[in-house]
Amino acid sequence: MKLWEKGIPTDQKIDLFTVGNDRELDLVLAKYDVLGSIAHAKMLGKINILTEKETTDLVLALEDILAQIKQGNFTIEAAFEDVHSKIEYLLTEKLGEAGKKIHTARSRNDQVLVDIHLYLKEEITSVKKLVKELFDLLILLSKKHEDIILPGYTHLQIAMPSSFGMWFSAYAELLIDDMVMLNASQKIVDQNPLGSAAGYGSSFPIDRTFTTQELGLSILKYNSVAAQMSRGKAEKTVSFAFSGLAATLSKLAMDVCLYMSQNFNFISLPNHLTTGSSIMPHKKNPDVFELIRAKCNKIQALPYEITLLTNNLPSGYHRDFQLLKEGLFPAIQNLKSCLEIACFSLKDIQVNTTILEDKKYDYLFTVDNLNELVQQGVPFRDAYKIIATQIENGEYEPSSKTTHTHEGSINNLCLEEIVLKMESFLRD
Repeated sequence: MKLWEKGIPTDQKIDLFTVGNDRELDLVLAKYDVLGSIAHAKMLGKINILTEKETTDLVLALEDILAQIKQGNFTIEAAFEDVHSKIEYLLTEKLGEAGKKIHTARSRNDQVLVDIHLYLKEEITSVKKLVKELFDLLILLSKKHEDIILPGYTHLQIAMPSSFGMWFSAYAELLIDDMVMLNASQKIVDQNPLGSAAGYGSSFPIDRTFTTQELGLSILKYNSVAAQMSRGKAEKTVSFAFSGLAATLSKLAMDVCLYMSQNFNFISLPNHLTTGSSIMPHKKNPDVFELIRAKCNKIQALPYEITLLTNNLPSGYHRDFQLLKEGLFPAIQNLKSCLEIACFSLKDIQVNTTILEDKKYDYLFTVDNLNELVQQGVPFRDAYKIIATQIENGEYEPSSKTTHTHEGSINNLCLEEIVLKMESFLRD
C-alpha cells in the first residue's frame, strides 16, 4: 500500500530499492507519527474539515494505535511502504471514510518532518539526562580523589603535577560545553513544520499555531519552504552536537585505556568490568572503553555523512533525505549506550595512590621548584638554568608540595563553580 498509489503498478525492483530498510527504521518514528496525526486530526476538526464525531473517532483510534506501539505490538508489514501508509490503513480499516480524511491538508513530507523533530527533541532530552548523570559521577569522583597526584603529560612525556580530582573534573566541565551544543540543537528541532505540506503550504485554512501547541513545540517554522528545508539541516545540527559529545567520551575512554596499561598503572578496574585473553591468563583488558572509543569515533563521522547526503541539494523535498535515518538513528542509540556504560563502569574505578613512589615522577615538580626560586627573587631565566643544571648533574631534589592557588588549578579546582555552571546551562 502506497499513499501515492494511482492504480499503476510499480516494478518490484523499484519498490525494493526505494523502500530499502525504511520500514524497520520507521518503527522508531511510529510513536511520533501518531502524535502528529492526533494534533492534525484535532486541527482539522477545529476548522470544520472533520465533524466532531470524526475527530473524536480518529483521536481514539490513534490513541489505540499509540498503545499498541508502546506495548511493542505495532509492525509495518512488507505490504506497506512506510509508517504513514500503515497508520492510515489502520484508520481507514477501522473508521472507513473518516480514516481516508486524515491526510487532508498535509503531505508525507511534513509528516516525516514532524516525526523527526519530535523524535530528535525527545532523544536530545534523554541524552542530556545521561550527560548530567555522568557529570554528577565525575564531580563525585573528583571530590573523592581530589588530593591524589596524577602525573600530567605533554607530548607523552612527563610534564607537571595534576591530580585525579583535576582529571575527573576536567571531563565534567567539558560536558558543559557539550550541553551547550545539545541545548542549541534542541532549539532547532523544537519548531513545528506541520502544515508546510509538500513544502509549499496548503489552500486549506489550517491553524498551524494550534498544532504547534498540541505537539508541545515551542514555535512555528513559519515559512513553508524553510520548514521543508529543515530536513537534513535539523539532523546535521543535532549530529554536530552528538559528535562533540562523542569526542569528549572518546578522549575519556582513551585516557582510561592508557592509564590502565602497566606502563602507566594509574588506574584499574575490578575484574567484572574487564575481559581476558584466550591464551594469556594475566590479561585484564579495558574492552568496554575501547568500544566506547570506537563507537564515539564512528559517531564523529556522522556530520560529514549527513553533509555528503544533503550538500548542494536545491530547495524542496528529495528522496536522498530518506537515507539520513540510516546513520542518525543507530548513532543516537550508540551514544546513549556509551553514556550509560561509562557511568556504570567509572563508578567502580580504582586509582593508584602510590604513583609518586616511582623516581621518574620526581621531574613532575621542576616547574614548581623553579617558580619557588623566582618567588625568592631569582630571575626566571637564571632559575630555569639552575634547575636544568641540577637535573643534568643528577643533583635535583624535588619538593613535591604543590601550592597552586589560582582558579581551576590543582589546589583550587572550583568544583562548586563548575556545578553551578552546569546547572545554569541546564536551565537554558
